[in-house]
Amino acid sequence: MEKSFDFEQPIVELNKRIDDLKKSSESSDIDLSEQVEDLEKTRDELKQKIYASLTPWQRMQIARHPKRPYFSDYVRLIFKDFLELRGDRVFGDDQAILCGIAIIDGESVVVIGHQKGRTLEENISRNFGMAHPEGYRKALRVMNLAEKFNKPIITFIDTSGAYPGIAAEERGQAEAIARNLRDMSNLKVPIITVVISEGGSGGALGIGVSNKILCLENAYYSVISPEGCAAILFRDSSKAPEAAKAMKITAKDLMNLNVIDEIIKEPLGGAHYDPPRTATAIKTVLNKYLRYYKSKSSKEIVYERYSKFRNIGIYKEDVKESYKASRNESNKKSKAC
Repeated sequence: MEKSFDFEQPIVELNKRIDDLKKSSESSDIDLSEQVEDLEKTRDELKQKIYASLTPWQRMQIARHPKRPYFSDYVRLIFKDFLELRGDRVFGDDQAILCGIAIIDGESVVVIGHQKGRTLEENISRNFGMAHPEGYRKALRVMNLAEKFNKPIITFIDTSGAYPGIAAEERGQAEAIARNLRDMSNLKVPIITVVISEGGSGGALGIGVSNKILCLENAYYSVISPEGCAAILFRDSSKAPEAAKAMKITAKDLMNLNVIDEIIKEPLGGAHYDPPRTATAIKTVLNKYLRYYKSKSSKEIVYERYSKFRNIGIYKEDVKESYKASRNESNKKSKAC
């Protein structure tokens, strides 16, 4: 049975009633098409209303839906002739990150993405999409290959975070991610990133220092999960819905904060309802930006990426006024003594 969330229950109930009416009509030869049409119209209106007013936490639930398309699904639907490249040439191959060369509408590109599993066995082999250091080193090795042969890089983010286990730390998890951040900043080919579901912490950023960051409508991108944030700030992980709202991690919030460059619409209800349609929407946007960078020099590409990250966030600094205020406060205290 298809998994549904609490906020989807009214839709599920209407679908059940529609199915029951159709079965009754077939078994009794009674024409119930008018009643079915009325219920379908009511259901469609309800779906529009529910999905147009989702809370950040509800969107996160959709982002984590087990039937949601993964990176390998988009590779199959968007690209042709995908050739996987394995190993970091230091330790081994990490199946939590897949890398390779592929063709998109006749253009050769390098594609890299986090990969989760559908079954328990596959999730164990892919570590639930949480990469080890060798995964990030493999990704950087393939990115350097892309630069050498002047191929655009497309990355797909879908991870709750980099793996925090002891083995990963012993093999240099922090250094591997930090090296990716540094070296990706200076790559002379365009990098386009798509956040397809979860985008958690440095695990996401390790393949996300890009010229353009695109985000599916129900995906999220954050420094920490809402559960982790709630556990730290509220000492109660059950307050994750409140944390999700405060953290501004939905695609719409990220767009308003200038963190991402474009929101890619999903089918009503989420990408899992129509993966081919979602893939087509992603492909359209990718082709748009690939065409855009054809006319850009390597110097322009690097500077644009640098400027993008320098301009994320808003702050105000007035050192002179702050200094005056602190001096006045200090003088008042001295006189009082």
